[in-house]
Amino acid sequence: MYPKKNIMLFVVLCLALVLSACSGGNGNGKNGGSDPAPGNKGTAQNGEEKKPAEELSKVELVWYYPQPAIPSDLKSVESKVNELIEPKINATVKLMPLAFGDYTQKMNTVIASGEKADIVWTSNWNFNYVQNQSKGAFIPLDELIDRYAPDVKASMPDFVWEATRIDGQIYGVPNYQTVTNREGFVLQKEFYDLYKPEAEMKQLADLAPLLEQVKQKHPDLIPFAVGRQGMFSYMNRTYGLESVLANIAVIHLDNPDKIVNMYETEEYRQYLDTMRDFYEKGYINEDAATLKSIGDYQKAGQAVGGFHNVLKPGGEAEAKASQGGKDMQYAFTTDAYVGTNTIITTLQAIPVHSGNPERAMMLINLVNTDPELFNLLAFGIEGTHYNKNSDGSVELVPDSAYTASDWVFGNVFNGYTLAGKDPNVAKETKELNESATPSPIIGFKFVTESVSAEIANVTTVIDEYGPGLNTGTVAADRILEEFQGKLKQAGIDRVIEEAQRQLDEWKASVQ
Repeated sequence: MYPKKNIMLFVVLCLALVLSACSGGNGNGKNGGSDPAPGNKGTAQNGEEKKPAEELSKVELVWYYPQPAIPSDLKSVESKVNELIEPKINATVKLMPLAFGDYTQKMNTVIASGEKADIVWTSNWNFNYVQNQSKGAFIPLDELIDRYAPDVKASMPDFVWEATRIDGQIYGVPNYQTVTNREGFVLQKEFYDLYKPEAEMKQLADLAPLLEQVKQKHPDLIPFAVGRQGMFSYMNRTYGLESVLANIAVIHLDNPDKIVNMYETEEYRQYLDTMRDFYEKGYINEDAATLKSIGDYQKAGQAVGGFHNVLKPGGEAEAKASQGGKDMQYAFTTDAYVGTNTIITTLQAIPVHSGNPERAMMLINLVNTDPELFNLLAFGIEGTHYNKNSDGSVELVPDSAYTASDWVFGNVFNGYTLAGKDPNVAKETKELNESATPSPIIGFKFVTESVSAEIANVTTVIDEYGPGLNTGTVAADRILEEFQGKLKQAGIDRVIEEAQRQLDEWKASVQ
């Protein structure tokens, strides 16, 4: 029923991983086929008669997804989840959370071995959606969505679905949340109010007057906190660019037909010069080139300024918790925009070896349309893991044995509002999703499989030269030319050439 192109290739590519991985089972029982959708008897869209839940053969679904930590009280939540879904679709689900850092490696093993799995979380940044689809890991979902999840389809704008399409077909159901990016500075409000420059802050250099005041009057603080990756990859739109391949290839927004090497743009050199100036003046933390995360400085309230590319409604209140309890202020450098990579950040896919694709889609439909089920997955059991206030907001029980990242499961707009959070945030986020400026290449996805070796080599060079350059620790005059030469030796021109070829083909196909 479902195309399985490239499956053998995918299995061969992953065989070495399977052999070297720690031993594990290939499932826990025979995968039974799934029956048509439950519900009242009637005519389905394809003319087949739907069956009520009691007429469906009972199946167990297995759902893999990532979380910051594995909850110790997972089984009690899983039991409650099954109490909700079994009467509706005559299925139970085995929840299989994995740590974010382990997710890609472990899911590669699951898919390559054919281990039982019916729903798998995927994204553009962890267990890559596009790359795994190109290897034949997922089934197309258009027919399943139309038949078993039409309400889910109607709940998201058309452009969201278009961004998930690969060769014209949908392979992942987005977990609907904020799908926009908006770039800007994140500043402690106290200092923003005291030292806000007269001119609007739209470029990195515009922040200098504020940073100088902090440096002179508050020498115990870090005016602008930077980690070893630097900031340029978060500032593409601020510099009039858009990423095609993270940290490697971009387009200029005023010339979106041409893909270029990010490290040969005038904008990158401008960024390097500004960062070098900031570093020499003491605005940037001295350990920037070796610092993996600025989180410790933020938690201690020492980081006055930073930069982020996903500034969302309500984000200032959320940032306060991670910034040592300091009130935070956004200073936007761009308007909100939406592109392929802002949308395919969190999705559910059905693996090609699922024995129950129809029932898996029924569960995806329930998670996205049943607020009780979504909130159970997101917050746990009321009275045990969270408590509900009279205004409908919820407070998490301290040191609860169940916590979860809600955006991993489904439509976050079905979720409860945490106490202290503006209840209008959901409405504002939806409005922003639908009004954001679209990318000129929305829908395009660069499939990197044919240049994976070159990308690996290029990444190695970037890891060597990037930290010093991108944090201002090393002057561009000293090593930028050498860096660019090493990138060419590593094969960056071949990567750009292949990306350009795919973009040209894609543009021709959508005209």
